[in-house]
Amino acid sequence: MTTDHQSPDELADLAELMRHEQEFPARSSRDDATRRRRRRRGLIVTAVVTAIVLGTAGGYVGWALTAPLSAPVITSSTPEVAAPAAAVIALPSEGASAVSVSGGDAYLGAAASGTWSASGTDEPRSIASISKLITALVVLDAKPLANADDPGPTITFDKADHDLYDKYYVMGATIAAMPTGSSMSQRDALSTMLIPSASNYAEAVSTWAFGSQSAFLNATRRWLAAQGLTGTTIVEPTGISPRNTSTPADLLAIGKLAAANPAIAKIVATRSLSLPGPGGMSNTNDLLGSDGITGLKTGNLGEGSYSLLYTASLDVGAGEPLSVTGVVLGGQSRQSVNVSVLSLLDSIRGGFHEVPLSTAGQQVGSYSTPWGATARMVVAENSSIFTWSDTAITSTMDTTTPTAYEDGEVVGSITWNAGPNTVTAAVEVEGTIRPPTAWWRLTHPSELGGR
Repeated sequence: MTTDHQSPDELADLAELMRHEQEFPARSSRDDATRRRRRRRGLIVTAVVTAIVLGTAGGYVGWALTAPLSAPVITSSTPEVAAPAAAVIALPSEGASAVSVSGGDAYLGAAASGTWSASGTDEPRSIASISKLITALVVLDAKPLANADDPGPTITFDKADHDLYDKYYVMGATIAAMPTGSSMSQRDALSTMLIPSASNYAEAVSTWAFGSQSAFLNATRRWLAAQGLTGTTIVEPTGISPRNTSTPADLLAIGKLAAANPAIAKIVATRSLSLPGPGGMSNTNDLLGSDGITGLKTGNLGEGSYSLLYTASLDVGAGEPLSVTGVVLGGQSRQSVNVSVLSLLDSIRGGFHEVPLSTAGQQVGSYSTPWGATARMVVAENSSIFTWSDTAITSTMDTTTPTAYEDGEVVGSITWNAGPNTVTAAVEVEGTIRPPTAWWRLTHPSELGGR
């Protein structure tokens, strides 16, 4: 059909279309059928592939969700302990001195009970009234007392003894009353000789014990030789002579002998006493009771020759107190010697200390996993060790693999050693390691065990 409005070209195109439809009437329907067949084959293939994939995935998922995990990586190191400071023994700077310490061998070594520390030279020096301690030891060697409180025999003083009061008064020595015909026990006579340091009593008692001063001096030389005290010389019983000399090493030995004698040890630890005849008396050692000082004897020949042989029971926190024996010879004054002795004892006491080792929660290791979970290995408690000076502190850490990796699980211990002491602290897990999620397992097959 045409209209008056169509052009000749449009009429030609329309005629061509009509001829095409008449020649190929079924082509479009055949194309549709082909497309439908192809679609059905695609669906079948997809279904088969899907089935295969799902079957395979089911096995992988089961494996991935149950495969063993790699153990957490553990790193650890024993904590370091800062080296403690070395003790500085405050030895007297004047004259000569020596100190010996017993009861602390585990800390100081066995040599400490000999001459542990010293200053100045070990040459013989005047010992002044320390001589009276030797006189007492020699007398008691000949006429021992049964115990610390045994009075011993009675000594009666005659006019010759009474005259000793005037003899030593003129010499400027310390004296105590000794009336003619008066009497006292051997123990009280020794007390009067040692506590106020009465020189007239030293000569009277030594003459009474041996019959004469010559016999006493012979006995003293024998006693010194028997004790191996070759550095000590005694020419009279009181110490007023500067020729009564000894060395610091010998005096340490003499001090220990005196402290081991119950009667002498109790007498020299007495601050004061009052007896008929001599009356009230005070100990010349005014350090008694200070810093644990328990004795022994002072000596004084004037400025620059003050001496002190002393013992002390020193509580340093190491169980039983330490037994200290010390001597200072040739000090400038009583005060300077006293100060130096107290400083020395304080320095010994201060050399014993608690050294910090660890604090609760201090990290000594860690745990980490491929899935990002972490925990710490920590010391469970504060710890410290008691030791002397800069004694070396060694440590070892023993740990085991955690079973649960849970917070608070004990996984080992650290042990420190210093001298005779050992300290152990537990090591535990801080934090908890949780298992990985299912998603992490499914997406990290290469990090699962058995793969």
